[in-house]
Amino acid sequence: MLQQIQIILVETTHSGNIGSAARAMKTMGLSNLRLVAPKCERDAQALALSAGAEDVVKQAEIFSTFAQAIADCELVIGTSARLRHLQNSLVTPRQSAEKVTTYLQQNPTAKVAIVFGRERVGLTNEELLQCRYHLHVPTNPEYSSLNLAMAVQLVSYELRQNYLALAEKTQAEKAFAPKKSKTLPKACELAYFFQETETLYQELGFIKNEAVMQKLQHLYQRAELEKSELNLLCGMLSAVKKGLKAQ
Repeated sequence: MLQQIQIILVETTHSGNIGSAARAMKTMGLSNLRLVAPKCERDAQALALSAGAEDVVKQAEIFSTFAQAIADCELVIGTSARLRHLQNSLVTPRQSAEKVTTYLQQNPTAKVAIVFGRERVGLTNEELLQCRYHLHVPTNPEYSSLNLAMAVQLVSYELRQNYLALAEKTQAEKAFAPKKSKTLPKACELAYFFQETETLYQELGFIKNEAVMQKLQHLYQRAELEKSELNLLCGMLSAVKKGLKAQ
């Protein structure tokens, strides 16, 4: 699921923000970074602040326009601090992660984009109109300062939490899924096997009283032999009989 998610940064002006965003992504298992017309190079500062996520920085795709960056994505979520005209499509980081998870469950090969705007002015109205949902972090209204890397970290964390919950649910469903039914032998087939076993073991001198055969029957019954397994045992008995005759 996480491999289908694209984190898109639009016209980033500080290279350190690219590195810090890459670090935030990688800690949560995200690796697909896209840059739209960056105003800076992926320089030494970007690599330094990525703190081990250099691969995410170096592999980032660069696009000339916003439209090109989201062209192959089916679900696009744009971040915005402007609320007045976006009420109907507004989601929190947690809600956005839930929508992404639900969509990718239904469309596992689809690509999803989470878009972060310019450091100072965010996304334009035209860009926001190209997003199906608009993500807003409900920060303290008296101090809503949140830098780019922090925002990426918050969103990436919620995406990972949903991914882990889905993985746990899938694992539990597999654990409790109905087992494939066994093909069991018929009672008459078991009876024939027991009879042949008793006859052979008596010839070999292994069975000297009825109690031994009863124990063997209990053993085979507890094993819940499948039909194919019983056929294998019957084949072994036949091979031993042939060996005895050859002597």
